[in-house]
Amino acid sequence: MPNLDIVLTELGWPLAIALAWLAGECAYRWFGVPRISVYGLVGFGLAQVWPGALASGASSTVTLLANLGFGLILFEFGYRINLHWLRINPWIAVSGLAEAAATFGAVYGISQWTGMPPLTSLLLASLAMSTSPAGVLRVVNEQNSSGQVTERLLHLVAINCVLSVFAFKVIVGVWVFQTSGNLWQAVSHSLIELLASAALGALFGFGAPALLRRLGALSQDGTVGFALGVVLLVALTHAANLSPVLAALAFGLVARHRRVAFARTERNFGSIGELLTVLLFVFAVTVLPWERVVEGAALGAVLVGARFIVKMAAVALFSHPGGTSWRKGILTGIALSPMSVFITLLLEQTRQMGVVLVDELAALAAMILLLEVVGPILTQRALVWANETQRPEA
Repeated sequence: MPNLDIVLTELGWPLAIALAWLAGECAYRWFGVPRISVYGLVGFGLAQVWPGALASGASSTVTLLANLGFGLILFEFGYRINLHWLRINPWIAVSGLAEAAATFGAVYGISQWTGMPPLTSLLLASLAMSTSPAGVLRVVNEQNSSGQVTERLLHLVAINCVLSVFAFKVIVGVWVFQTSGNLWQAVSHSLIELLASAALGALFGFGAPALLRRLGALSQDGTVGFALGVVLLVALTHAANLSPVLAALAFGLVARHRRVAFARTERNFGSIGELLTVLLFVFAVTVLPWERVVEGAALGAVLVGARFIVKMAAVALFSHPGGTSWRKGILTGIALSPMSVFITLLLEQTRQMGVVLVDELAALAAMILLLEVVGPILTQRALVWANETQRPEA
């Protein structure tokens, strides 16, 4: 007779995904809570009760699947970005740069005030700049949201992501140089990695539409073709230690500007995309040690509050020059709250380099858990208050 503990361990991830999905559906249908917030709560709770069954390493199959789910979301997110709109209204880009820089400065200042080492404070500040495209896009699609706040939100998230990845990789490169003394290793893990990731994603963005047109299957099999492209792209970046974030964003961005139609009915890449999303948001919090979350709860709450206020104020400050009202500027800033999944996957990539920030920064673990649950709810509320949601009937 097989050992019960072994059987339960083997069933850990399938059961966690099933329970998270069921809880998310119930919470959304009964209380209107974003599904992804509940996925995170269930994942964190199960990881504390059942840690051995939900363990995952940097090279595990679960981590690869989580990166794949994130890649699908990032492709769709990049596809929603219109560079022509940024050229017409450059104040959107200006507000994105300003709020990211202000967030960086505020978090760095608070971290230094609490006695953190300068390099650690820089890493924390670079991560705090970001907004999770996975959390924002899932709420936008779930609420069927559209309008001025929604579009500005998506473009500001894209700016946040690029700036955060760039700053984080450069600072990690400096960290590696200080610990190893190898300048080439430091450079290869920062600027060269970023350029190679973006170039690879752009190559897929040109190649995939051309191949689908050549096959004459763009209208029938376009979604499947792009999904397979994302699978291959994520696998390549995973194997080559490149950034799947920039690669998938560049893939979607270039594919959009190649004038490729993406069917509205295939948002989230259908059922397989939904399944990978559940896994992604469960995975994002299973790497958080309970002890670190409790230890860093107070500082994490302060940093989350500072980040929230700075982003909201900075976006509102540029709302009138950017052609919108103060109210919509404030709501856009509120909607920039999620960041957890983005940070978790960035940290998993750096584990291979020996930089384990979750274990060293208790405040970061607390921030990830808090914004995993609260961030999507704030985004949903902001879109509802902006009157841009059309939630489908359950």
